[in-house]
Amino acid sequence: MLHEILLSLSGQQSSLFNFQAEEDAVSEESFPLLSPPEKALLASLARLSRLHAGLRTHTALICSSHPSVICRAVSTAIRSHHLGAFQKKILEVEKAILVEDSGYVGGYGIVPLATVVGEFTPWTRRLEWLWEIGRFIQPASKNDQNQICTGAALIDHLRGESQTGYVDIEEITLHLIGAAETAWMRQLSTWLLYGNLPILGKGDFFIQEADTDENERPGSATQFVTHPKLIPQFVSSRTAASILFIGKTLNLIRAKRGPTSGTSSDALLTSPVTLHAEHINHLAGLKSPISVSKLSSAVDSIRTSLSQSTLSKLLPLPKILEILSLLHDFLLLRRGEFAAALVSHADARLRERQRRPETTTRNMVSNIDGLAIKEGDVATALTNTWAELYSLQNEEDLADDELDLARELVRLSLKTTPSTQGLGLSLADTGTGLAAETSGVSFDDLLFPTSTSLSVQVRPPLDLFLSASDISIYSKVHSYLLGIRRAQIRLGDLWKHTPLRRSHPSPWGPPRSNSRFGRSKLQMGRQRENARTSQMRAIWATSSASLFVLSEIGSFFQGEVINGSWQHFREWIEAGASDTASRPGSRPGTATSSKARALGLGANDQGDDSDAAPRRHDPEALTAAHRRYLFSLVQSLYINDAPFTKALRGLLEKVDYFIALVVRIESIQRNVDLENDEGVVDALVDYASEEREVWQALRAARSDTETGINEVIARLRDIDDNRTEEGRMMFEPTANATRSWAIWHANGCSFVPRKAAGVDRLLMKLDFGTTTGN
Repeated sequence: MLHEILLSLSGQQSSLFNFQAEEDAVSEESFPLLSPPEKALLASLARLSRLHAGLRTHTALICSSHPSVICRAVSTAIRSHHLGAFQKKILEVEKAILVEDSGYVGGYGIVPLATVVGEFTPWTRRLEWLWEIGRFIQPASKNDQNQICTGAALIDHLRGESQTGYVDIEEITLHLIGAAETAWMRQLSTWLLYGNLPILGKGDFFIQEADTDENERPGSATQFVTHPKLIPQFVSSRTAASILFIGKTLNLIRAKRGPTSGTSSDALLTSPVTLHAEHINHLAGLKSPISVSKLSSAVDSIRTSLSQSTLSKLLPLPKILEILSLLHDFLLLRRGEFAAALVSHADARLRERQRRPETTTRNMVSNIDGLAIKEGDVATALTNTWAELYSLQNEEDLADDELDLARELVRLSLKTTPSTQGLGLSLADTGTGLAAETSGVSFDDLLFPTSTSLSVQVRPPLDLFLSASDISIYSKVHSYLLGIRRAQIRLGDLWKHTPLRRSHPSPWGPPRSNSRFGRSKLQMGRQRENARTSQMRAIWATSSASLFVLSEIGSFFQGEVINGSWQHFREWIEAGASDTASRPGSRPGTATSSKARALGLGANDQGDDSDAAPRRHDPEALTAAHRRYLFSLVQSLYINDAPFTKALRGLLEKVDYFIALVVRIESIQRNVDLENDEGVVDALVDYASEEREVWQALRAARSDTETGINEVIARLRDIDDNRTEEGRMMFEPTANATRSWAIWHANGCSFVPRKAAGVDRLLMKLDFGTTTGN
């Protein structure tokens, strides 16, 4: 019977054990003379035999069909090393029995069954644990086949299983962790050293190509994103961002220097990237289990070396400042003439597209909402805007290089599909969390009746610094600010409608006014003007109040928040450049700390300037600082506050409708005056009846506008009260911040966003305007 036991333990089919049944039992038909104690002893061996056979079959299936290279490596380690050790143990026991070792064979050549069972007892726990790992990698049940394990999940699971009280299980776990992390490091080294995605197990690597339309365009650079679910726990968020940045840089340089890079003008003016031996040594020095700090240190060393050799030429600081200044001037509306010209030409284009005559107010509004806006319309509006800006330049002025660059890169386009970037950024981009912080209220359909987006075309190598999610946030902020600025411009233009403010044209004078008919005409005109002036007094009061509130909000956002934050961010960048230029070596001087204190940096940021100074020139550190700057803008502009954006959007819509009615009443009154004074009668339109309808609608619109103003101010008071109670800083993430924003708050860069003035300062101005009668 011993040979049957050893054959069965080796995974062979044996008549000793009944493998047809689910339970581990001895076959009654083949060995009917076994006593109950012998059956009890053989039950554990039956369990081992079943586990060994099942593990060999299951691991063979994983090695041949599993999509993850890491899971295959672990399965191979189980099959070759640990099951091989079990098979070796079987051979050792068999050899000891054959040579009649006294440890196994007793008197008269009897081999006690308990001795054999005792030799394999420790393997029961080991094989059961290995079987659980095999089922974790790929469930044995067909119902759970869709829940395929990823390499990152397996590594995290094995690291958790290593915390055990069994020494043998811990040794097996550490060996499997080593196999898994070796396979993962091979994938990582391909990306870190060459900028290539791994060929094997590409779908299991946490960095993958972005599935966007930009990748389908010929000549466009490939976009890469990180998938948080595929990142092992020993890879910190900061390290994952650095890994993505390094690989994107190498990939871009290789693509630009390849034979299909296009014209020579597109080539990058950098020296070829060489594979430094120190980069390989950094990765080779990582031992299993990989430490979070050691991996971070190795990645930082590679990134620093790459930045000092290549990225300083690939992304020079003047080029970064140039694109940031362009975004600040045109998308954040520092150049007010651009916003005014864009609004003017957009309104002019809408008037040209309006086909049907304005008969009633209801028809007028429906005509605007129903206009079929095309790409040509928005492109023409932007082209006319550039032409106007160029016309404002004098011959004595120097050439505006920024305007030339903006004309080349800035695009105004329609949103043909609902954009996910403004409400929740797509994929796992590093800027994803910011979109989760913004509200779902859209302002991109205020310039035109359909959704439009003003964006900047980011060309390589600037896509290493600016991602698609960053540009999407800039576009969202632009539509938000432009909506406020547009309402200000249109409300201010109401005072340009002369007939609404005074008697126009002027009344008759002598000698016509000396006659009886002239005096009667003058008296009738004076009564009409007095009645209209009395009616318009409330309208002008609402217009003035609306203009005051929107002007104060716009001035607070533009001056205190945007310009102040930009100046602080720009000073930080330029201070880092001047510090590095004035220091020949890597050792810091005292000027850095003094400038850092002048800029209001924290004590932790000044503690080790030898590490902080190189990071300021590191493009990835600049990218992290820019993300924090952009995040602080979203917080300070209250774009993340859904009730406030909803109230503001409602106010802007009510102001638009109110302005449309005021303009309409002017047109109706002009036609009424022509009928009464000149006898010009339009038989198809009853202007007197329409004037009464419009006045009724205008009174209701005035009431709605005042209600909208009160709602906006009330929401500002709620923001002030809530933030005072919570004690939250403007640039700190809110409770619903996603994991991707932790990347930039844990990045370690020394930039601290400027804390803008609280909303209480804005409320003081609004309260003062209310008390003075505005």
